[in-house]
Amino acid sequence: MVEKIVKNIVAASGSLLAMKYGRQLIVFIISLMPILELRGGLIAASLLKMDPVESYIISIIGNIIPVPFILLFINKILEWMRNSKIGFINSFANWLYKKVDKSKDSIEKYGFWGLVLFVGIPLPGTGAWTGCLIASVLNMDRKKAFLATMLGVFMASIIMMIVSFGIIGNLIK
Repeated sequence: MVEKIVKNIVAASGSLLAMKYGRQLIVFIISLMPILELRGGLIAASLLKMDPVESYIISIIGNIIPVPFILLFINKILEWMRNSKIGFINSFANWLYKKVDKSKDSIEKYGFWGLVLFVGIPLPGTGAWTGCLIASVLNMDRKKAFLATMLGVFMASIIMMIVSFGIIGNLIK
C-alpha cells in the first residue's frame, strides 16, 4: 500500500523533478508525512534512482524533524480537537485516541523498548508519528520517548534501506 501511494506522489511531482534538487525535495517531503515517513521516503528515493547514502540521510532528517513538535504539542492539539464544536475535527481526535488504545498496551508493558520496537518495525500504522502520539498520550517522559523514537527511526531506516534498495531496488531495475 505504501509503495502504491509513494508511486502516485512521485508521478504527481513532475514539476519538482525539473528542479535542481527536486528528487531530494520529494524524498524529504514524503519522509515528513505521517503514515509514509522514512519508509515512503526511501521507497521514493529508490524509484527516483537516488544515491542510497544521500537518500538515507534525507529520509532520516525528514522523519526526525516532526518528532520534538509532536512530543511537545500533540496533547494540547488533541485536547483542543476533542473539545471542538466542528464535527469532523472532533471525530478525527476520537479516531486517533482509538488508534492509540489499540497499541498502547504493548508499549505500556514494555516501556522504552516497546516504543523502540513499535517505531522501528516498519509495519502499517507504526512509525515515529504514531509512536510519539502514543508516548504523549501515555505521558511518557519526553526525553526517553525522544530517544526511543530516534532508536526506532534508525532501526526502521536500516530495515527499509535493505528493502528499498535491495529487494525493491532490484525489482525495479
